[in-house]
Amino acid sequence: QVRLVESGGGLVQPGGSLRLSCAISGFASGLHHTGWYRQAPGEERERVASITDLSDATWYADSIKGRWTISRDYANNSINLQMNNLQPGDTGVYTCFRRDLKGQTYWGQGTQVTVSS
Repeated sequence: QVRLVESGGGLVQPGGSLRLSCAISGFASGLHHTGWYRQAPGEERERVASITDLSDATWYADSIKGRWTISRDYANNSINLQMNNLQPGDTGVYTCFRRDLKGQTYWGQGTQVTVSS
């Protein structure tokens, strides 16, 4: 059974940091893209960052470039998203995804990130 289990959301003040983790299990071998979407209140869901198996090539949305870093934790088979200099506009539900080359996508349960003073 494939599973994506997120952790690390919460409430933080503007300028603060959080780290999200996505634990991956049950997937067959093969190339995947893994990362995070976020959905702010009243907004469409948008992809914010992803990393590709084998190459560890990364992709970032313009809105978070230079502030956040996505990385792979091989020991724990997880993907981490280090979010620095968080701003109120970063508030939303962050959901881990994993997509194979055929486009089949799996989702985590989502975790809330709230940036507020």
